[in-house]
Parts: sequence; structure tokens; C-alpha cells
Amino acid sequence: MKPNNTQSQTEQTVKDMVRSIAWQDLRQLTGRQIAYNIILPYPFLLLSWWFASQSWYVLACGASYLFFAAAFRQAHDGYHHSLGAGRRLTTALLLLLSVLLMTSLHSIRATHMAHHRDPLGDQDVEGRLAKASWQQALLGGITYRLAIYRQGLRLSSRRHRMLAWLEFGLMALVIMGALMMSVFAASTVLGQIVLYHLMVMMLANASVGIIAVWGVHHDCDETIARTERNPLVNLLTFNLLYHVEHHLFPAIPSNHLPALAKRLDAAAPHLTNAPVLPSRATVIKHIKRCWNAIKDKYQNSNDSECPIRKRFA
Repeated sequence: MKPNNTQSQTEQTVKDMVRSIAWQDLRQLTGRQIAYNIILPYPFLLLSWWFASQSWYVLACGASYLFFAAAFRQAHDGYHHSLGAGRRLTTALLLLLSVLLMTSLHSIRATHMAHHRDPLGDQDVEGRLAKASWQQALLGGITYRLAIYRQGLRLSSRRHRMLAWLEFGLMALVIMGALMMSVFAASTVLGQIVLYHLMVMMLANASVGIIAVWGVHHDCDETIARTERNPLVNLLTFNLLYHVEHHLFPAIPSNHLPALAKRLDAAAPHLTNAPVLPSRATVIKHIKRCWNAIKDKYQNSNDSECPIRKRFA
């Protein structure tokens, strides 16, 4: 019983700290911020398509990454109704992004909301990868996504389940169209763009688990999630890595997470000291530990194989 009492006291302490932080003002968005939230992913999408049409695939992949990250942010804020858009427009955006990202966002929405109700708990399918090793998280991307779909359909309301099936149907039509293009029109510019986009989105979806789940939740206890303070990283991830802030205040739009982070750092700095990206010192220490382990294994192997060393050991 003692660990449970300690855990309850810790959770209560965190809740008390969170209550002391002013945050309601951060829910408000200006018209310009709402327009930014709605338009954000699509210039990067068009740019990636143009690069692909010119066969500049390195640049196309860079633009596709920015599209995927920006679209992921738009969908994520859409789940929490914090885009500043109405419900109908949010639903339309999730349907559009489902086709462009090649994933059913309405089924993912259900598992994401369950993740917030019980983060890293036994019933949290979305957070399950955080308890695995990074190798398992990296290799388990496809099976993880299928598990999300299955659980999402089970948890969804009737309306959202119908929307999810509509997304699956639209995705199937796009894939069939792409297969036809690969046979009859692969050499055309349109076929080139479509095939490139589908391959990149499939790869991106398979890597979401290690980045968006394991990366922000592994080895977390009191904080539930990690966060990031590197300004360049936060710029390139569109504020998605302010993750402990998001879990504590999920109603706040991504636009205002940097401002919330400053308030949280001042009120409860110990909740934000687990970074998403490791420091240089941590990386060097890990490399040295791996190198020493390899050297020890090699030396032990040589000692065991040498008959003279065996004789005089």
C-alpha cells in the first residue's frame, strides 16, 4: 500500500502545482492564428509535389517531412478542438488529411483521447510503445498502427466510426488509383508525384510510433511525458514536442505552448527537466558505454579461445 500512497501524494502535488498556473487566456486565438492553423500544412505539400515533379527527391523529402509534421499538428489540435475552427470544418480537415497522410485520423482520435484519460496505463494502446525498447518501437510501426485502428474503431462513437470507415474507403480508392497509374501512367508527371507521395507517407506513418510515442513518453513516471526546449527543434516540429505541457493542459492550442512552457518552468521546473532529445553529454556517455561493452566482450572472447591463456588463467 505504501507505494500507492506515495504515488497518490505525488499526483496530488502535481495537480496542486498545475492549478497554480494561469492558462485560460492561452485558449484564445486571433483570426490570423486560426487562418495559420488551417493553412499551415498545405504549402509544404504543394512544394513537395513540385520538387517531386522535377525529380529533386532530396528536397521533396524535406518538404514532405514539413508537411507531415504540420499536418500531424493540425490533426492533433483538431482532436482537441483547439484549431479555432468549427466542428464541421475540423471534421472536413480530418477527412482531407486522412487521405493525404494515408491514415484514418478519426480512428486515431479515439485512441488519442483514451491516451489522455489514462496516459501510459494498461488500456492505453497509443502509449504502449513507450514501454518498449527503442528498437522494438522502431520495428513495430506497422503493427502498432493496425492496433490503433482496431482499438480506435472499438472506442469510437457511431458517427466517428462511420467517418473512420469513410476514410478507409477513400484511402483504398487512392491506392487503387495509384496502382493503375503505376501500370499505365507511371512515366507521367502526375503518376510520378502520386507514387512518390504514397511511398513517403507510408514510410512516415511507419515511423510515427518511435517519434510521437516512444520519443516523448519513454522512461517517464511523474512527468507522464517529456518536453523540448531547443528553439530550432521546436520550430521544425511546429511545437509538437512541448508534450508534458500538452498533457497537463490539452485544451491549449499548439500556438501558445511556448508561452505555457515558460509558466510551467517557473511554477514547476522539475516537471520539464526530461528532454525529448538527449544532450550531447548523454550521447557521448552512451557511445562510450557501448564501446566499452564491445571491448569487454571481445577481450573475454579472446581469453576464452586462447589455450595458453586458459592454461595460466
